[in-house]
Amino acid sequence: MSVYSSVAPIYTPPTEPYISIIHQDADILVLDKSSGLLSVPGRHPALADSLATRVQKQFPKALIIHRLDKDTSGLVLMSLNRKAHAAIAAQFEARETGKSYIAEVWGRVEPAEGEIDLPLALDPDNKPRHRVDHVHGRQAKTRWQVIERGGHSTRLRLFPLTGRTHQLRVHMKALGHPILGDDFYAEGEALRAANRLLLHAEQLSFRHPDGRAVSFTAPCPF
Repeated sequence: MSVYSSVAPIYTPPTEPYISIIHQDADILVLDKSSGLLSVPGRHPALADSLATRVQKQFPKALIIHRLDKDTSGLVLMSLNRKAHAAIAAQFEARETGKSYIAEVWGRVEPAEGEIDLPLALDPDNKPRHRVDHVHGRQAKTRWQVIERGGHSTRLRLFPLTGRTHQLRVHMKALGHPILGDDFYAEGEALRAANRLLLHAEQLSFRHPDGRAVSFTAPCPF
């Protein structure tokens, strides 16, 4: 008997482009993930399609180093050998990488920049959503800068100083400016304002396994 429900999850990942490679060398692949595509396969067979499984059809030894939420687009890094994987994964663990995201958020953000320092934890009553939790939460910090203000929204550049699940999405909601199109944390007009989550992993910098400092950028699609 199958351990899965007979009702498959609704999952229609984009297929164009099937894979978008920003950079390739003997050690790493830098990819631009589409919104709507899982970084790794889910537990249900209907969720088997993912960036990792697509890449591994062409590069069987490729291993994913970090993940993006399904609905977040942008840069994802994969290793092509165990030595490279260990070298870069250690940088993520030690918070030695540099990351920036572009987000379109609801409302007019008046300060030019700021920092959010709010601990986050899984919401046990609303999984897989997360919440600000000052008792059980883990430290989470995000810096932000205004890029442009529009009539009903503000374009921000976000710098996650920690790497908690849904960190940017929960922090923006806590700021009072949820990310447009966020079906977990936005409501009403903020949810209906976009047909996808307007969050994009724009820039990633780290030390290449050969010792060089490198930085990659994926143009924002919105």
